[in-house]
Amino acid sequence: MIELTSTPIVIMAVLGSVGVLLPLLGMARKDTGSTFYAVIAFGALAASIGYVAYQVITEQVLPAAVFGEDVISDDMFGGFFAIAMLVIAVMTTVGSINYMRKLKHHAVYYSLILLSAIGMILVAYSTDLVMLFVAWELMSIPTYVLAGFNKSNPRSNEAAIKYFLFGALASAVIIYGISIAYGITGSTNIAEVIQGFAVLDAELIPLGLLAVGLFIAGFGFKMGIVPFHMWLPDAYHGSPPPVAALLAAGTKKAGFAATFRVVVMGTVALSIDWTLALGIIAVITMTVGNVAAIMQRDLSRMLAYSSIGHAGYILIGLAVAPFSSVGVSGAMLHILNHAVMKGAAFIAVAGIVAVLATTQLDKLKGLGRRMPITSLGLVISLFALAGIPPLNGFWSKLMLFGGALDAGPVAPWAPWLAIAGVLNSALSLAFYGWIMRKMYFEGEGEKRVSEPRSVVAVMIFSIIFMVGFGVYPEPLIQLAESAAPVLAPGAGIMP
Repeated sequence: MIELTSTPIVIMAVLGSVGVLLPLLGMARKDTGSTFYAVIAFGALAASIGYVAYQVITEQVLPAAVFGEDVISDDMFGGFFAIAMLVIAVMTTVGSINYMRKLKHHAVYYSLILLSAIGMILVAYSTDLVMLFVAWELMSIPTYVLAGFNKSNPRSNEAAIKYFLFGALASAVIIYGISIAYGITGSTNIAEVIQGFAVLDAELIPLGLLAVGLFIAGFGFKMGIVPFHMWLPDAYHGSPPPVAALLAAGTKKAGFAATFRVVVMGTVALSIDWTLALGIIAVITMTVGNVAAIMQRDLSRMLAYSSIGHAGYILIGLAVAPFSSVGVSGAMLHILNHAVMKGAAFIAVAGIVAVLATTQLDKLKGLGRRMPITSLGLVISLFALAGIPPLNGFWSKLMLFGGALDAGPVAPWAPWLAIAGVLNSALSLAFYGWIMRKMYFEGEGEKRVSEPRSVVAVMIFSIIFMVGFGVYPEPLIQLAESAAPVLAPGAGIMP
C-alpha cells in the first residue's frame, strides 16, 4: 500500500490542489494580472521543494533507487530528480511573470506548469510501467499546450504541432514496449519485469531486446539524443522562452529519470553489452549538438542544439556506469547542474525577448551595456555549460570524464569518451565565446534599458547557485552520490 505521507503523494496533493484551484480563481477574478497567479504557483512549488529537501536531508526516504511492490517508491533517487525539476519549475514560474503580461489566460498557464511538474516528479518516483506511462502523459500533455500558448504567433503554433506529433509517436512507442514487457513477464512492476528479463527463455530474448529498444526510442525523444532529436530545435525556438526553459531543463530530465529506472536496469538484466553502444551514441549526440550549434544565428536555436550536446555528456555516465560509480554520480550531478544552467539561459532569453523582441545574435550587440544583469546571468550560465572553473558545470563534467578514465582498465574504449567530451567542451566555447563577444565587445554606443524584475530575480538566484556550488560543490556531490542507482543485476530491487 502507498503511504499517504510519502513524498510523491504530498507533492501531488499540494501541486494538484493548487493547479486545479488556479483556473477557478481565474474565472472568478478576470481582471487579475499575471503576478497574482505566479505568486500562488510559486508558493506551492516552494513548499514542495522545502518538503522534499527536508525528507532527503533527514534521510526519511529509502536509499538510492529502490524497486518495491508499490507503483511509486519514496526513495533518494526520486527525491533527487524531484528537487531538480521543482527548481526549474520555480525558475519557469518566476521568469514567466513579465512575459505573460502580454498574453491572456494567466491562471491556466501557471496551472499547466504545476500539472506538468507533477508528471515530471511522478516519472522519477514510478516503479510500475503503467504508472510511469500515466505520469509521462501528465507531464507531456500540459507542455503541448504551453508550447503553443501564444496562439497569435505562427512559429509557436508550428512548434506545438511538431512537438505534439513527435510526442504522440514517442508515447505510442513506449506503450508498445510496455505491452511487450507485460506479455513476456506477466507484470508491469519494474522490479518484476527486470527479474523476468533476467530469466527469459532463449526464444523470448529477442522480444525482450525489442522492448528495451522501444523504451530507448521513446525516452530518447524527451532526452533529445541522436537520432531522436529532430523535433527539439524547432520546438524550443518556437515555444515561449520560459516554456522552452521548462522543456530543456525539466522534461528532458524526466527522460533521463525514466531511462535510469527502466532502460539501464533492463539491459543489465538481459546481460546486454549495451555500454559500448551507449558510448557511441553519446559521442554522436554531443558532436552533432555542438557542431550544429556553431552554425546557428539565433540564440534560442543555439541553446537548443547545445542541449542536445549535453544529453551526450550525460550518456557518458550511463555508458561507463557498470565500471565506475564516479561516472553515474557525475551523470546525476550534471542532470541537476544542467537544469539550472540551461534554465537560466532560456529565462535570460525570455528577458531579452521581452525588452528587445528578438533572439537574433546579430541584434544582441552591446547587450552587456543595455541589460547588464541579464547578460551576466547568461554569460555565467554559458561558461558553466562549457565547464569553465570555478562554476558548477566544471565539477559535473570532471566527474563524468573522470568516470570514463576510471573505467579504462575494464573498458579500453571508455577513455576515448573522456577525450571526446573534452574536445566537444572546447568546441562549445567557440559559440559561447561568440555570444559573449557580441554582448560585451560590440555596440559601444548602446545605453542601458529597464530589465524585467522577474528575470533579474531568476538571474541572481542562478548566479549564486552556479558560482556558489562551483566554489563549494561538496553538498551537491554528496547528494548525487547518495541518489545514484547501483547498476548491477538485481541492485536495489526489493522482493
